[in-house]
Amino acid sequence: MIINLSSSSPSHSLLGFINSRTPISDFSLKTKTHFSKTLFASSHSSFSSIKNRRFRQGRRKKFRTLAISGLDFSGFESAQSVVEAAAVLTAIIVVHESGHFLAAYLQGIHVSKFAVGFGPVLAKFNYNNVEYSIRAFPLGGFVAFPDNDPDSDIPVDDVNLLKNRPIFDRVLVISAGVIANIIFAYTIVFVQVLSVGLPVQESFPGVLVPEVRPFSAASRDGLLAGDVILGVNDVKLAKTGPSLVSEVVDVIKKNPKRKVVFSIERGKENVEINVTPDENSDGSGRIGVQLSPNVKFSNAKPKNILEVFSYSGREFWGLSSNVLDSLKQTFMNFSQSASKVSGPIAIIAVGAEVAKSNVNGLYQFAAILNLNLAVINLLPLPALDGGTLALILVEAVRGGRKLPLEVEQRIMSSGITLVLVLGIYLLVRDTLNLEFIKDLL
Repeated sequence: MIINLSSSSPSHSLLGFINSRTPISDFSLKTKTHFSKTLFASSHSSFSSIKNRRFRQGRRKKFRTLAISGLDFSGFESAQSVVEAAAVLTAIIVVHESGHFLAAYLQGIHVSKFAVGFGPVLAKFNYNNVEYSIRAFPLGGFVAFPDNDPDSDIPVDDVNLLKNRPIFDRVLVISAGVIANIIFAYTIVFVQVLSVGLPVQESFPGVLVPEVRPFSAASRDGLLAGDVILGVNDVKLAKTGPSLVSEVVDVIKKNPKRKVVFSIERGKENVEINVTPDENSDGSGRIGVQLSPNVKFSNAKPKNILEVFSYSGREFWGLSSNVLDSLKQTFMNFSQSASKVSGPIAIIAVGAEVAKSNVNGLYQFAAILNLNLAVINLLPLPALDGGTLALILVEAVRGGRKLPLEVEQRIMSSGITLVLVLGIYLLVRDTLNLEFIKDLL
């Protein structure tokens, strides 16, 4: 997270450009998922994949996912699921900032503030010269240090100011948030394995339609929840594969107001249904359904403590590897992926939809967000922990001579400004892309 050595511009936890593919090591469907850091998340189409991993038990028609043909964030229909998703996001932020705080506190370094959220203070108290507060907007948090606070009564040459500590001490404080998130992610995976196990996947042909929106094109033309799409426009789909959902979505998007013929398996019958997609404001088609891979999951529970550690290690390594790989792909294809970056509205919507399934999906959601937050914060960019670490590296290369304070503040301020502007843009864009907002417009 961002570490600013000033109480007037404290370190902000901002969920940022995060992408991840989410395998469950040997047990899961290999699909793509994108998530984020506190103000920003990732590609919506990829968000749907974690929801595709909803760990169903029972009939397939109960397997529900995020609608893909548009940002149909139906998770907002359930206040409880929204609260659960926001609570997960807030917990991850608190863990990150607690890492910074504890690393400073245990070394005797002065801390002036610990805040959860941004904006106006809702509640606060002081303990041991630290102000603890909860703020109005729970989309981030910060730990503030009194180093450059003109109102502080601590002498500027105090050895316990962060800026006066040796390089190693400062590196430990700044990287502690990332370390805390990594530990928390592993803990989540470990608890998941210990309590509910990991999912084992069985694949079936076609693409499942878990839900059909009322009054949508699909509803008008006779598509039903529980249908399985086996072909589109007389072209049979491959029996299985992670790209099947995207293939169906692409056909729908490319055919607004034009008939699309679906070959459907309904129970024991095979039928053909003609659906005419409605047209989105951007000219693409949509039919108002949720789509998911046609898979069924059961839980594999470890038999002993050795298997708990084995399953947890494989799952944690699988998630971490895919977060790193997805981040690499994002930067290698930034021109294509930049438009798919989403903000906190998208994160909470996805988390709310995941929370409506069962605890397994929520475990995965929390673990992936933790890993994303950790990886993104290590990038050497202003306004991130990695940016501050880069400045310390420059100091080390210069033989312990710091850059002028004014230069450091300009670098960090420019980064914060960029992040905030982008955050506001994504908030507005994601809000306007919500399905119920589109309906109002």
